[in-house]
Amino acid sequence: MSCFESSKFLKNPQVMNQAVLIKACQELGWKYEIRQDELLILNANQKEDLKGEYLLKVKGDIVTYNNYYTKNAKGFVSELQLHFYKLNVVYAKETILKEFESVGFTFKRDFDFVPTEEEVDRFYMVGYSKMENEEENKTEIQFTILNDGSVVTDSNYIPEDIHKLADEAMLKMDNAFGSKRREGIEIKRKEVPTKYQGKTQCTVNGQLKSTIKIR
Repeated sequence: MSCFESSKFLKNPQVMNQAVLIKACQELGWKYEIRQDELLILNANQKEDLKGEYLLKVKGDIVTYNNYYTKNAKGFVSELQLHFYKLNVVYAKETILKEFESVGFTFKRDFDFVPTEEEVDRFYMVGYSKMENEEENKTEIQFTILNDGSVVTDSNYIPEDIHKLADEAMLKMDNAFGSKRREGIEIKRKEVPTKYQGKTQCTVNGQLKSTIKIR
């Protein structure tokens, strides 16, 4: 996470964190079971009876999708794709909350946001700097969740200590999404306003360059 950055997380369908997935299933009302080290999703409120088959299972953080439903009618496959998109959306939000709250950020709703067909949710994670002489101690990082579970972030000025915490949370998000953001592709730098060019703690490649002094 850098100052003045836009970043996109793409969901790898083969990777899911079990703890986050359980919370997502609970949010959606899906039926799941834990068998030893495997998490099985047995029902996604779909119309078709799977006759005891699982929809997907997660061992460690590796996802296996049951081939059962791919042998069925095209309509059923489409229905499940819509279900899995819903799962990805909830999974994305739970991932963001889990990782950013674990390093001290708090959730803030975007009351002005109106969902669209593509953008289904938007909110902020808020952090407060404890650095000496830091005048702008409040940081809000914007998160927009797309209909397929992808996440777009947007940041402006971030004090160094908050920057480090955001970096930690973003790295864990990369792991939970099973993807790696690339500089210049998923990670895009914004122009730094003149008033911050001597103040921002970030270089053009997002690396920190100063020493923290906590008050």
